[in-house]
Amino acid sequence: MLVLGLGLSIALLSGCAVNPVTGDEELMFFSPDKDVELGRKYAPLVEKELGGRISEEGIQSYVNQIGQRIAGFCQRPDLSYHFGVIEEGGANALALPGGYIYITRDLLKEFKTEAQLASVLSHEIGHVVARDTLAAMSQQIGMTAIMLAAQAGGSSDLASGTRFLHAVLGLQYSREDEKEADLAGLSYMTQAGYDPNGMVETMQILEKLQTYRPVEFFSTHPNPESRIAYLQDRIAMRYASLGGLKKGEEEYRQKVLAPLNERKRRFNEQPPEPGRSETSEPGRQN
Repeated sequence: MLVLGLGLSIALLSGCAVNPVTGDEELMFFSPDKDVELGRKYAPLVEKELGGRISEEGIQSYVNQIGQRIAGFCQRPDLSYHFGVIEEGGANALALPGGYIYITRDLLKEFKTEAQLASVLSHEIGHVVARDTLAAMSQQIGMTAIMLAAQAGGSSDLASGTRFLHAVLGLQYSREDEKEADLAGLSYMTQAGYDPNGMVETMQILEKLQTYRPVEFFSTHPNPESRIAYLQDRIAMRYASLGGLKKGEEEYRQKVLAPLNERKRRFNEQPPEPGRSETSEPGRQN
């Protein structure tokens, strides 16, 4: 019965849609309204699963301000975008359908400039605009857990949120999806006034991290060897002549790194709680 019901749902939802980033038609079993519905439904549960939002409201406001600025230059500025910084998940960033975009505290710590932060937010906006999550769900439609989570009447308890999160993180974007999100992100961030070299620097930072510990970003964002090369080629072709684009090193230091360092200092001055490792930070699982 479950298989029959799932097949009926697929038949009713089946079709194609135009990718706003590429202009190409692609397999899509979900209407645009489903993006917003899924994001709104599961974002709070995903946040909880990943340790919740960090308590530094100044950082939250700063990241949201940058994200909103960039989103105004994408092909879907009509969406209501939501940007947040979460406690756990390693050095990573993720986008849920409908405009819910998250970056982890661990990833923020690795950056030095506002342009590097902007590059990640731009890339994730590219995935949202292209509807890559739901396109991947449509192509990998045998993933029963995702389809059940996508049903309008599904449960929205923490368990279903956990299943949805793990299912979404289990989706594999193609190399072409990643390239499209990178190049779309370059366009968005440059139009918003940011130095596109920030995206190249971000990839170099992540690759360097990957040499001595696994980087979670690469578990959901494949890293083909040509990635930095095609970014540099596009920058040379389209953006090299632009001047006055923002790096934002001092702003990032004041708005992000200083508060995170202060947080670390306060934690180090506190005596460890009974049963808690002295090296663990609030919101981090050992």
